[in-house]
Amino acid sequence: MRSAKKFLCILIGVCALTQPISLLSPAQNKRIVIAASAVLDAKGHALRDTRIVIEGAKIVAIDSKVGPVDYDLRGLTVLPGWIDAHVHITWSFGPDRKNAGQGGTTQEAAYAAASNAWLTLMAGFTTIQSVGSPTDFPLRDAIAKGMLPGPRILTAGEALSGRGEQTGTPDEIRAFVRKQKQAGADLIKIYASGGITRGKMTMSQEQLNAACDEAKKQGLRSLVHAFRDAVRAATLAGCTEVEHGLGAWDDDLKLMAERGTYIDPQAGLLLETYLQYKDRYLAAPYYTEEGFAAMQGLIPAHQEFIKRAARIPGLKIVYGTDAVAGAHGRNAEDFINRVRDSGVDPMAAMVSANSLAAEALGMADQIGSIATGLQADIIALEGDPVKDITAVRRVVFVMKGGIVYKNAARGAIPAYAGEP
Repeated sequence: MRSAKKFLCILIGVCALTQPISLLSPAQNKRIVIAASAVLDAKGHALRDTRIVIEGAKIVAIDSKVGPVDYDLRGLTVLPGWIDAHVHITWSFGPDRKNAGQGGTTQEAAYAAASNAWLTLMAGFTTIQSVGSPTDFPLRDAIAKGMLPGPRILTAGEALSGRGEQTGTPDEIRAFVRKQKQAGADLIKIYASGGITRGKMTMSQEQLNAACDEAKKQGLRSLVHAFRDAVRAATLAGCTEVEHGLGAWDDDLKLMAERGTYIDPQAGLLLETYLQYKDRYLAAPYYTEEGFAAMQGLIPAHQEFIKRAARIPGLKIVYGTDAVAGAHGRNAEDFINRVRDSGVDPMAAMVSANSLAAEALGMADQIGSIATGLQADIIALEGDPVKDITAVRRVVFVMKGGIVYKNAARGAIPAYAGEP
């Protein structure tokens, strides 16, 4: 029995825990007090010299005089667990070290997905939106049941891929959306245009209208992969959120701000990952030499797009990395690209991955802020990301739903170099 426990702690890196992962649920009414000298509340404010009181899975009080203290995080920057609004959590490299995509059902693929989830949680991301793959469902459910450690997962399952007339009639598209709802999808993912370099619309306005309207009727949000003209079309269709958005004009972005449509651009991590692992990704038809040749120049194009978007009053820009194989656990690198290379205000960058992202997920009453009544998703960094954005790499404490998954010695966080 002892050797089995030792193997488990080595496998998942939580040797400080004294109970099996399947039993890791917050003890009912168990009280935990965290002392913090600096707290970013995720709404643009900083709290000083306070204590956060947790009972079970939720924050029940914020009070400077409460004690005794269970976790002393003074000298660190405390903030809500981050939310990544766009990942592909089951993407991994296969046994041949090549990109295996997201559809693998082998034991290796399952282990890789569990590892991706663990790395993402350790990086400070307590909630993610995976958009999506049917293999997301068992991972989502296993984490929710406490069988595996990982971030809270929302997933689209099977996406609606635009293929012109072959996408289907509006009625057929509505039926597809209802099918995803029945399968357990948390949202609907729609591909309304081609890729970064092939960004023409792949659905008509009528088709897009049907997809997003039916999603709304089913109580689901709709996320639309869109470049250029598809950005305006998705906004006019009443879709919830536009993914990527490169090629949209300022008038399109202003319309999004007027309609309250969220936008989820990327600032470099995705393309940097592709370039870093070019030998593993290179394969027709999607990953070609021509495509890789264009990627280097597309990084500054994306960053310039974020600069433009940030200047549009009222535009809701959320944090999503589009993390694929090779990027899991490095999700915070896109913060650095946004602040350093795209001119995003550091506090706005934090808000984009906290309260604003929670709002976009329809979960602002549950996560995304340090506030009473919300889930106790709390992380701590060595350093202040408002003054030095590279502090996002130094996550030393992670609590999700009142459970502490990481409490590392200060100064002991190694740099994660990516998947082997």
